[in-house]
Amino acid sequence: MSIGTSRQLPRVAASRVGTGLAAVLVVVALLLPDRLERLSPGAFARLPVEAICGAALLLVLRPRARRVVAVLAGVVLGLLTLLNVLDMGFHSVLARPFDPVLDWILFDDAEAFLSDSIGPAGAIGAVVGAGVLVVALLVAMVLSVVRLSHVVVRHSAVTTRTTLVAGTVWVLCAALGVQVSGTAVASGSTADTVRSRVQQVRAGVADREAFAEESAVDAFRGTPADRLLTGLRGKDVLFVFIESYGRNAIEDPDMASDVGAVLADGSRRLGAAGFSSRSAFLTSPTTGGGSWLAHSTFASGLWIDNQQRYRDLTSGDRLTLTSAFRRTEAWRTVGIMPGVTRAWPEGRFYGLDNVYDSRNLGYRGPKFSWTPVPDQYSLAAFERLEHGRPARDPLMAEIILTSSHNPWAPIPAMLGWDEMGDGSVYESVKKAGEDPTDVWQDPARVRTAYRRAIEYSLNSLVSYVERYGDDDTVVVFLGDHQPVPTVTRDRYGRDVPVTIVARDPAVLDRISGWGWQDGLKPGPDAPVWRMDAFRDRFLTAYGPR
Repeated sequence: MSIGTSRQLPRVAASRVGTGLAAVLVVVALLLPDRLERLSPGAFARLPVEAICGAALLLVLRPRARRVVAVLAGVVLGLLTLLNVLDMGFHSVLARPFDPVLDWILFDDAEAFLSDSIGPAGAIGAVVGAGVLVVALLVAMVLSVVRLSHVVVRHSAVTTRTTLVAGTVWVLCAALGVQVSGTAVASGSTADTVRSRVQQVRAGVADREAFAEESAVDAFRGTPADRLLTGLRGKDVLFVFIESYGRNAIEDPDMASDVGAVLADGSRRLGAAGFSSRSAFLTSPTTGGGSWLAHSTFASGLWIDNQQRYRDLTSGDRLTLTSAFRRTEAWRTVGIMPGVTRAWPEGRFYGLDNVYDSRNLGYRGPKFSWTPVPDQYSLAAFERLEHGRPARDPLMAEIILTSSHNPWAPIPAMLGWDEMGDGSVYESVKKAGEDPTDVWQDPARVRTAYRRAIEYSLNSLVSYVERYGDDDTVVVFLGDHQPVPTVTRDRYGRDVPVTIVARDPAVLDRISGWGWQDGLKPGPDAPVWRMDAFRDRFLTAYGPR
C-alpha cells in the first residue's frame, strides 16, 4: 500500500461516516412522530415516500436547480422537524398540536414560567440554548440534504435502481397495509404534516372573521344597569378560580377518594355554618394550561380557545360578568391576582376597580416554585384589604388561587388565619416541601403532588368561607382547566367542576331549574355545560323575574 493510499483511507472513512450521519438525520426528520408516546424504534422502521420522491427528483434536475432544491428541501425539512418537536411539547402540556399562526405569543409565557420557576439566569440560559439548537438543526439539515444530493448524482446508476426498488416496495406495503408494531411501513407522514399545516394556517386566518361575527351578538349589550343582577343586590359575590382543578381530580381512582373526602368534609363544615351548595361541570376551552383563555370564556360568554381570540376580545368592549357588576354601580369590583407579576391592562376590560397582584398583596414570603403567593395568604389578603373593611360597599371579587399550578411542589401547608403575618412564616414550610425536579422524575409522584395541591386549594377556600362568610356571601368557584396529560393520562376530557355556595336560600332558589346537584362535589351524571354558556345563564337567573 502506498503512502498516498494510506492517507486517503481516513478521508474516505470520514466521508462515508459523514454521509451516513446525513442520511440518518434526514430519515429521522422524515419519520419523527409528533407525540412523545409515539417515539419508539417502530416509528423509524418505516419507508418514507418523501425520500424516494426526493431522490428521483434530484436525479433529473440540472446542477444549479439541484442545488437550489436541495437547500430549500433542507430548510423545509428542518422547519418541519422543529414543528414536530413543538407538537411533542404542546401535546405533553396542552393536549393539542402547536398552531403556527396563533401560538407564538405563548413563548413569552413559557419564558416567564421558566423565569419564575428556575430564576432569570436559568431562563435566559434555556432560551439561548434553544436558539442555538434551532440554528444548528437548520444548518445541519441543509448541509445533510446537499451532501446527499451529491451522493445521489455521483452514484446515479445505483440510486436509480434503489429508487425503483424502494418505490415498488412502498407501493406494495401501502396496498397490503403492512405494519410494524402497529405502524404502517409505507410512510407519508411528512407530506401529511405539510398538508395539515397548510390547513391549520387557513383555519387560523378564517377564525378571526368567524370570531368577529360571533362576538357581534350579545344579548346583554343593551341591558340597562338597573335590570342587571337584581337578584344579587347587597351580596358579596366571589368568583374563584382554582388552577388545574379538573374533573379528573374527583373521578380518577388514584385521587377521587382523597379529594372526595375533602369535598365531603367541606360540604359538612359549610352546612354546619349555614351554607348550601350546588355543583355541576363546565367544559373548558383549554386543557393543561392557558388559564386566561378559560377565565375570558367564563366571563365573556364567548368561546376563547386561542390567543388571537383573546386579544380581539380584550381589546373590545364586550360585557363580561365582572363588568356587569361594575355597570350597575352597586358593587365595588376587585381582582385578587397572585399569579400576575407585571402590568395587567386587561383589568380595565374586565371592569375591575382595583387589581391586587403578587406585588401589592403584602406578601414577603418565598415562592412555591411557580406560585408567587400561597392560596390561603391570598384569601387572607382579600379579607384584610377589602372584605374585612368596615362600612364598605358590596363586593364583587374575581380571585385566582394558584397553589395548584404546575409543578405542584413544594405545596404550602394550612396555617392559622392569624399566624400568616407577612408570609415570612412560609420559609420553613417551603424548606420542608418536596423539590419539583425530584417529583417530576416519576409520573406517579406527579399525580400525588397534584392531588395534594388541589386538596390544599380546596381546604383554603372552604376554611375561608367557613370563617369569614356571612348571610350576604355568594361564592362561585370552579377549575379553569384540566391538568397536563401526565396527570390526566388523556382521560376525563376537558370538564371542570363548578359550584355555587350561599347561605341565603333565595340565591340558590334562582338556579333551581339548572338541575345542579347538592354539595361541593358533582356526581358523574351532573349537568355539563360549555363554559361560554355560563355568563348568559347566570345573568338571566339573577336578573329581573
